[in-house]
Formats: sequence, C-alpha cells, structure tokens
Amino acid sequence: MPTDRVSFYVNDELCEVEIGPHTTLLEILRDRLHLTGTKEGCGQGHCGTCTVIVNGKAVRSCTFLAKRLEGARVRTIEGLAKGGELHPVQRAFVEHGAVHCGFCTPGAIMSAVALLEANPHPSEEDIKKALERNLCRCTGYVRIIRAIEAAAQAQRAMPLPPSIPEIKPPLRTVGRPLPRPDAEAKVKGEALFAADLYFDNMLYAAVLRSAYAHARLLKVDTSRAKSMPGVVAVLTAEDVPGSKVHGVSRPDWPVLAYDKVRYVGDAVALVLAETEAQARAATEAIAVEYEPLPVVSSPEEAIAPDAPQIHEGGNLLKHIEVRRGDVAAGFASADVVIEREYRTPTTEHAFLEPEAAVARLDEHGTLVLYVGSQIPFADRRQVAASLGIPEEQVRVVHTWVGGAFGGKEDIAGQIHAALGAWVTHRPVKLVYSRQESIISHPKRHATVIRLKTGARRDGRLVALEAHILGDTGAYASLGEHVMTRTATHAAGPYDVPNVFIECNAMYTNNPPAGAFRGFGVPQSNFAIESQMDILAEELGLSPFAIRRINALRVGGTTATGQVLRESVGLMETIDRVEAEMAKYPTPEPNGEWRRGWGIACAYKNVGLGGGVDDSAGAVVEIDEEGNVSIYTGAAEVGQGLPVILPQIVAEELGVDYRQVKVVLGDTALTPDGGPTTASRQSFITGNAVRRAAIQARESLSGAVAEAWDVPPAMLVFADGQVRAGERTMSLAEAARLAKAEGRSLRAHASYTPPKTVPLGQPGDMHFAFGYATQAAEVEVNVRTGEVRVRRVIAAHDVGRALNPIAVSGQIEGGVVMGIGQALLEELVLHQGVPQNTNLRTYRIPTVTDVPEIVPILVEDPAADGPYGAKGVGEIPSIPTAAAIINAIYHACGARVYRLPATPERVREALSAAGARSKPA
Repeated sequence: MPTDRVSFYVNDELCEVEIGPHTTLLEILRDRLHLTGTKEGCGQGHCGTCTVIVNGKAVRSCTFLAKRLEGARVRTIEGLAKGGELHPVQRAFVEHGAVHCGFCTPGAIMSAVALLEANPHPSEEDIKKALERNLCRCTGYVRIIRAIEAAAQAQRAMPLPPSIPEIKPPLRTVGRPLPRPDAEAKVKGEALFAADLYFDNMLYAAVLRSAYAHARLLKVDTSRAKSMPGVVAVLTAEDVPGSKVHGVSRPDWPVLAYDKVRYVGDAVALVLAETEAQARAATEAIAVEYEPLPVVSSPEEAIAPDAPQIHEGGNLLKHIEVRRGDVAAGFASADVVIEREYRTPTTEHAFLEPEAAVARLDEHGTLVLYVGSQIPFADRRQVAASLGIPEEQVRVVHTWVGGAFGGKEDIAGQIHAALGAWVTHRPVKLVYSRQESIISHPKRHATVIRLKTGARRDGRLVALEAHILGDTGAYASLGEHVMTRTATHAAGPYDVPNVFIECNAMYTNNPPAGAFRGFGVPQSNFAIESQMDILAEELGLSPFAIRRINALRVGGTTATGQVLRESVGLMETIDRVEAEMAKYPTPEPNGEWRRGWGIACAYKNVGLGGGVDDSAGAVVEIDEEGNVSIYTGAAEVGQGLPVILPQIVAEELGVDYRQVKVVLGDTALTPDGGPTTASRQSFITGNAVRRAAIQARESLSGAVAEAWDVPPAMLVFADGQVRAGERTMSLAEAARLAKAEGRSLRAHASYTPPKTVPLGQPGDMHFAFGYATQAAEVEVNVRTGEVRVRRVIAAHDVGRALNPIAVSGQIEGGVVMGIGQALLEELVLHQGVPQNTNLRTYRIPTVTDVPEIVPILVEDPAADGPYGAKGVGEIPSIPTAAAIINAIYHACGARVYRLPATPERVREALSAAGARSKPA
C-alpha cells in the first residue's frame, strides 16, 4: 500500500508518521503513540468517545483522516492537565460526579473544553448542542452538564455546588457526597481498559461469524486463510482442547461452532495474525459450507407444536409458575376485570466500550487474561474448562469496564483470546467492532405479556393472572433467571391475594437474551403499571390512590408469598413524588402539543435470591506506614465500588477514604466477590469489607489497649489516629505495635446474606428489596405523535445512601436508560438478523433527550445492609417507561401497548382513541 508522511503536533510535541490513504487520527493516537485516553467506541463517528481537539475544534478522530493533519495541532485528554493540576473541566467532572465507568469521559471533556474556549459563558442549550454527538450510557448526562456549567463559572471564580438530595445526617464518612478516587485517572485518560493494553510480540484475533441464523455446519475450509500475509493460526472447534461449550448458567453455547449454527453471532473460526487488519482480512478467506435450516424468529413460533427444534431438548428453556391463593375465586369476587396484552422489544445494552480481551502466558505458564467483565471468577472457570486446565492455571485480571448493564456477564472474547495465547504462546488481543458487539452479545428479552387483573369497587386488587412469553434467543445465557424475575415481579409492588403467573422462556434463532439492567422486571413493570392506571380510570380513582390502596407495606405479602418484615419504603416514595409533583402545575394545551403526568411504582430484589449461594469475600490490610488496602473479587462497572468500599473502611478505621487503596477482581489476589449483578455489591461485598475492616480494627485495638492498659471499647479511631481520652497514637504506630506483638494486619472476612428459598418453597425468596416511585411529565404532539419528556421525579428507597452523589448518579442514569426503553430503543430483527447494528441506527438517548430529573432519596434502612444500605443499580431504570407511557395517555388519551412508543405507534394509538370516542 502506498504511504505518505505527515507532520503535526500532538500535545505540543512534533509527530512525524507514515500513513496510508485511509489511516485515521485515532489509529495514530492509539496504535502508534499509545495515547489510549482517546477511546474507540464505534469507529464510525457516532459515539464521540474518540473526540480530540484539532486546531481548536472538537473532532471525532475515528473518522478524521490522517492526511488532513499536516501542520495541525492536536490536543488529547493526556495534554490537558498541566504541572500536575487538572484542567477546570477535568476537576469539575471529578467534583460533580460526572464520571462513572469513564469510557466516554475523555471525549466528553474534550468537547467541553473546545466549547468553553470558543464560548466561555455557554447556556445549557449551548452545552447540549456541543455534546449532542458524545454518547454516555451511565450518567444520564445530568452531572456532565452541571460539571461543564461549574467549569464555566469557575473561570469567573463563581463555583457552582453540586446538587445533593436531602437525606439523613451522614456518619463520619458514610453518607457523605464524596468524589470517586478513580475519577482523576479517568479524566486524565490514564485508566486502562482492556483494549488499551499492548504487549511485545502481540497477535491480534478476529472471529468469523455465521452467515446464517440457523444452519447445519458441513465444512470449514481454512487453508486459504492460513496462507494469507501475517496469519499465524486459524482455529476451529477441533482446536478447542477442553469443553467445546460454555455458559454462565448452563453450558450450551459453543466456543466455536461444531455441529450447527443457531444465530448469526455464532463463532465459526478464530484467526490470529500480526495485525488486526490482517486477521480480519483472513476471516473473509475462510470457506464455510452450510445447510440452511428453518429460522425460528419469535417465541410464538418457537412454542408452536410443529416448530423446528433449535436444541435437541426442544425450544423451551424454562417454564416458570408463580401461584398464590385461589385465582378463580379472586376473579369471581372482582367488580372490575381488565385484560390487556403488552409487548416489549429486544433491546441492546449499547455500552460504549465494545468487548475486548487480552491474554498472555506468564513466566510460570499461567494463562493471564485481562478483561472488563462482570464476573471475573466465572470467566476463570469457563476459560479453564475450555482449555482443559485447572482453574489455578488461569488468572483473570479485571480491567476498567466501559459500561456493562448486564451485557458483560457472559463470555464474549475471553475464551477466544485465551485459546489464541494458549496455542501460539504469544500475547493475543481481541477487540470487537461495534457491529460485532451488537450482533453477538446477549440482549434484553423481548416479551409478550397477557395480563388480567381484577379489583373491587374500592380499588383493592383481588386477583391477577399473567401469561408471559419470553424470547431467550439461541442460547441460555441467564435467560431462565431473568424470566423468573419477570414472572415473580409481574404483580408489581402490590399485595395481591390471588395470583397465577406462568412464563415460558423460549429458544429462538435470534441473538441470545440475558441479563440487562432490571433483569426482566422492566418488561413486566410496563405491563402492570399500565394496567394499574387503566384500572384506576375504570374505578374513578386517581393513579396515586389505587397504588396507595394496594402498595406493599411491612407485613404485606409479595406474589411469591414472602411476608415483608422491614425496610419497605414504597409508601414514602409515593408520598414524596406526589408532593414534588404539586410544585409543577400542568399548563393548558399549546396548539398541537398536549402535556400530561404519569406515574409508576416498582420494586426489585437485592441479591441473587432463590436459594442461590450469594456470598462475597474481602480482605482489608494495614501496613506499617498506616496505609490501608482492600482486596475483593467484585467487578466495578461504573457503579461506584472504588468510592463506596473506601468509605466503609474509612468509617471503621477513622482514616481519609482517599488513602484506602482498592484492588478489584484479580482472581490471583482477591477473594471471590461474586457477580456484579442483581444490585448486590454494595450490600454483600460492602458487608464483607465492613467485617474485614472491623476485624482489622480489633487487631489494632487489642495491641493499643494492652499497651495503654485500657479497655478496647474505650478506643476511638478517627482522623488517622487511635485515641483514648487525652492519649493518641497514629494508625501507623498502632500497626507497628500490633505487628511487633505478632498480631495480623491482614483481615479476611466473608459475608453471606440471610437464607433465601427457591420459587415455590415457603420462606423468603429474597433477603431485601428496593422500592421506587417515578413520575414523568411529557408533551405529545397530537399531529405527529412526537413525545418529549420534560421532567422525571424519581423517589427511591435505597435503605441508606452510602454516597449520595453515587446514588443520585445511578438514578439519573437509570432514568435516561428508561427514557430510551420508552421512546427510542428496539433492535430490529428480520429472520434472526439484526438490522440496526451501529449507534446511528440503534438510537439511544443523547444529551438533547435529557429532561429535568429530580432524584429523591428515601432511606428506610435494611437491618442486614451495611449501615442500612440496600442496592440501587437496577431499579432506577424499571418504572420510567411505564410512567412515560401513562403520561402519554394522560396528555392525549392515547394508550400505547407496545414499546417503544415511536411517533408512528403514538399516532396509531391516537387514531384508535379517536375511533373509540366516536358515537356508534
């Protein structure tokens, strides 16, 4: 390929490189200069993670051709901080909680810097326009906007304080709105994600995916690919030395297809080459013979008696039933019975960091795998099984994760990268393209929910019956567990005495469906909360009244028969939302636009439940200098463990939380923290860390109390010291004293929550629940069907807000994800083939879609939670869609039964409402 040379400046340093006609600025920054703070989220100019400043303007470096660079001045995130001082925008992002996973952060900061340099006094609309091409899936954009406003005001010496909801008084450290310790590395571009790693002599991997959604695999001819330039190896199923299938829940997913392909994301062959371009080119040279089979494209097709069989055992992954009371008698006693059908689509996680994994063999022959996943220890188990080696010979090192939301619980590139390194004895990097990511990884389950509810005239629910069909796709993933949650939560956060719910999770030839924020509950919540509003109108009750009448309380019973004994803050969330709504009177109609409010409630289990082991381990270590370290196998995916866990330890040991180092998810260094799923880490790993910190403190207390001849209970740990009356000793001195006496400075603790039981058995299916009420104000254009969300009030019972900034950020991010579910997001499938496989055609909310969000933190402590905390990761995204759909109805009379509520569907609903309102 002909090459040219181009000279330009990067962060004021001259750079001269050879380029080809299609070389991009991003390639030069990342692959040649290793300035990895600039991220690649899509490679197509749609996400903004690659934003840098060229000659004073923000550009997307993934599409900026290097031939345009001659003489240019390029600024990247690495060049912003000067002399150790953060740029005002970087500092504002840290202080205002605008950093979660951190993958989109450098691009957003560079766009903000370019804006403020051109316009030092931007309005909120100016900020939104400048960032409209910078996607963020974690924060909900709210704190990004506030951070940029604060940076602009800081330039005028007018600091803007962060907005923190009212909560109970904090403890010394717990409960305070403290910034994340890892945020500084992220705003400086120093945080390393898996794709940012480079090793000497490294190979690049690429995967050939299936050409069919369903076909027998007859022959895979790799001979031509093996002879292509740079190719070192081409592997197929026969090269897998151990288990040829994997699965986080049940092993049914081939490492490399060997008998047939069941969806277009199936991996058929793995190419290892000297460059990524060579690897991808070689995949196109592999000749595969298929025998096409009939495609099962929906759960309705899958459950038909004559449906083609996707797996040998049939198309039913799991049949689930929830029973309580006598449903027939309940409906017989009802004054009003409502029956409706609701549909939710397949949706895409759209995390900004595509899947990536790097594997190498260390000097001891251990396979070291670097990956940002949600379950490092499950990765180790599955990799070891596929390589046919002991788990102890595999080390998984958790890298930063650029968003996950359930989509990084399953194996993606882990086994392929590990297999490549194992076979070639060279480091191997595998990074998915955005299209490959969308085609391959598990999605949110599409569902069909037929819901029947009966109520007395006074509004009391007496019976509920639901029939749910779920599309679990080609492989099990976590489908049976997700659909169990869909079923167990289908009655909503209400005490219904007579319940029958059945759910069938069906295999299809669509992409697998697995965990996604909310874990099956957003689907059934949309149905029950829509139904509650329909019932309220039929009974002449307000939406608030019918929910108060039926809301779960202490002493109430869930659909599974669990009696709630404590920490049920649902009623307070309802009251707080209604009070806040009263501040915003709805105006009169304005031309074609109509406004309305809608509400929805929700509850969601904390932890795995259902009798599944749910423990976590942690180590807290104090060295002789008084430094404190935490070791736990939990995965951080942006939710805030790097700030929450140090706050807990700081609370117990009386040190500055910023001095507490956290090591997460290294299977060689940390005890297993269990999966980062089910809103469990703050509760379970938080408790394990707290126990370890208390043990470490007790070890020091014993030494100091003995030296001072005082009772250990008299000692106070605060401000980095140990005190008893007027006597003080630094933590470092106490550590040295304890060590001299032979006392351990390393405390290892584990935590197992209260016992739970499987569905159908008497007892508690879950040990804790979070509760929420949200209200959405929308405006609807009755001509076009366009819907705008103006405001969302979100009250959440979180037990205890360990860090209000982190909790509020989770709520804001979840709400915006819920807006996407309500109005925008649907992975369009045709005969199993995804049609919208980039971030332009699969649209997620941008900063311009963000309404005013009012987070309200309700604290009804859980007795077993750390300081009363529960979990908040999932529930903020659950009730938003239903609140918006109910608001659309109250604005214009159009009831939408199928998500998302696109303008076309709203127009259809308006037309149907108009037809119903006409006299016969």
